[in-house]
Amino acid sequence: MASVCSVISVVVFIALFATSVQAADRYAVIISGASGGQVYAEKYDKWRASFVATLKQKFGYPDDHVFALSEREDRNDLKSTRDNVRRVLGGLRSRLAGDNLLLVILIGHGTTGEGDEAKFNLLGPDLKSAEWADLLKSIPARLVFVNTTGGSFPFMRRVAGRGRIVITATDSPAQQFETVFPEFFLKAFDDLSADGDQNGRVSIWEAFDYASGAVQRWFEQHGQLPTERPLLDDNGDGVGREAQSPLDQKAPRGQLDQKAQGRPLEEKAPGNPIPDGTLARTVYLAPEPSGTGDPELLKRRAALERQLDDLRTRKASSPNPAQLDADIERLLIEIARLSQQLREQR
Repeated sequence: MASVCSVISVVVFIALFATSVQAADRYAVIISGASGGQVYAEKYDKWRASFVATLKQKFGYPDDHVFALSEREDRNDLKSTRDNVRRVLGGLRSRLAGDNLLLVILIGHGTTGEGDEAKFNLLGPDLKSAEWADLLKSIPARLVFVNTTGGSFPFMRRVAGRGRIVITATDSPAQQFETVFPEFFLKAFDDLSADGDQNGRVSIWEAFDYASGAVQRWFEQHGQLPTERPLLDDNGDGVGREAQSPLDQKAPRGQLDQKAQGRPLEEKAPGNPIPDGTLARTVYLAPEPSGTGDPELLKRRAALERQLDDLRTRKASSPNPAQLDADIERLLIEIARLSQQLREQR
């Protein structure tokens, strides 16, 4: 019976989260940091500008929903300084709602230090991964955080949380070389071949899977041993998995090596039925195709979602959270049923 309930939970979780995100406003913060040279600067500028164009021109993001930070300030970009990062994220903190989607992408160079600390290189003073986690902690929106740099691995455990998708280009603190992951990840959203399920949109998982395969092929074609292995975490435990890993694999190679060396490692939450990749398959940067649904069904679903949020809040502080599970499961099933009816109307 427990295994059946776990399967039901995964199914309704997908339906609920997909519906909530699809209906929400989307925002993006794209930051290319200190380049360290003209060759890097040109490459990062090209990636950032191309992706901003994809968001605005292809996906229809309004200008005030996309924030670009780079080495050179102009009418479109702010300088990628610590103060400007704080200013942008601070402004979004008071602007976004819980059903909005916020994408944050870091492009450039990163470094790792002692323990699980790391930095993303900005102009002037850098921000540590712990500082990034603090800046993002109180933002109410659903978060997709992508650190495409070498040395990005420690960001996963710092930033991970419930309802969040966190992607890093590396799976070990030792991987600090220049990465090829960002080129392929950003390209995925404008490449039809990345749309694995052929539904007309590329999910975060599909972009991650596409880029991970491209990274592997790049190293094979260049006859080099891989110096980067992308990871994705979306169940909140901060462990993550590679695109090709089995669903039940608890820790990728780099993290297992880290544990063997006596470093602390956050274990997967016991009894968590939702494997990494489940949530990312439901989240899209592109808006859903236009269409309407029965206003009465939409109203009923919104009311149930508010009830669900209330129950989840109460469960987090309840001395007996299991008592609320039956009510939560009932609401999830009903929300999934209404969502299915709405999809059938399109």
